[in-house]
Amino acid sequence: MDAETRFVRAAVTFLGTVVGLLVGLVVFQVVPETPYGTVEVLLTVATTAAFAVVAGRLARNVFPAYNVAEVAVEGPITRDGGGSLVSSPVGATADEIVEQIDRADDDSGVDALLVKLNTPGGEVVPSDDIRLAAERFDGPTVAYTNDLCASGGYWIASGCDELWARDGTLVGSIGVRLGNLNLKELGDRVGVDYNELTAGEYKNAGSPFEEFTEDDRAYLQDLVDSWYDEFVDVVAEGRGLDDELVRDTEARVYLGEEAVELGLVDELGTRDDVEARVESLLGQSVTVEEFRPQRRLRARMMLGATRVAYAAGAGVASVFDGDDEVELKL
Repeated sequence: MDAETRFVRAAVTFLGTVVGLLVGLVVFQVVPETPYGTVEVLLTVATTAAFAVVAGRLARNVFPAYNVAEVAVEGPITRDGGGSLVSSPVGATADEIVEQIDRADDDSGVDALLVKLNTPGGEVVPSDDIRLAAERFDGPTVAYTNDLCASGGYWIASGCDELWARDGTLVGSIGVRLGNLNLKELGDRVGVDYNELTAGEYKNAGSPFEEFTEDDRAYLQDLVDSWYDEFVDVVAEGRGLDDELVRDTEARVYLGEEAVELGLVDELGTRDDVEARVESLLGQSVTVEEFRPQRRLRARMMLGATRVAYAAGAGVASVFDGDDEVELKL
């Protein structure tokens, strides 16, 4: 925060405090025309304090101490933030992230947006919602990743003006997968009979309790191909790349330097380098404010309990970890 901003904020807060004192004196002494006793003093002090708090908040909102907002996308990208059976429920939900970006866009003190991406990807539509929010932001949007920016994370990066990474960062995985766990044969062996009523030939395509037919495979593969075509188009348009180059990646991930050579990443650098880049874009020094979800106390407690439960489950699972690995794809 520069000296001028500090002075203005202090002046606004002081003025509000003086107004509060005058209001307290008038309301609790002048108007009732009563002796100024202990009760009146306490009420005046309370009024003065209330005005000071309101004035302080007003000063912070009108004259913010930051000019760049940072929003983090970490962990699996989901609508509800619950993660999956094999991934930790960390980070904000897609809707919360969109809300933070929109809040930053509405903040008159925010001139640029940083998007921190450390994610293996996730659901298609929630990823696209975040990308569209980044595109809507009125100002420079610079994304950066330290560890992993894959699949849905890269989908989001395509909506930003620039993407920065580190030498050892994994970037890419421009592809789509759709899997299902089929229990039909197991059910037949143990004598479990599953009855399902449907309308429409492909309504139960991919059901874990029905035989996975070639028609089902062709139908679902067509959906995956359509999602993949959309992914390629989004990346090609957002990153200014040729469609064939994007397809030639074959959903591989690349280390930072090779990602730069392919055009998947703009520059390599640390978080400080990214901040310096934003300063050059704005032509002024920057102060970054991290925008976080404004969760209620109950929601924060539930998220904490979920993380504890995941950690406990992961610890138990590690005891029984063997050579065979089973992956559940949703």
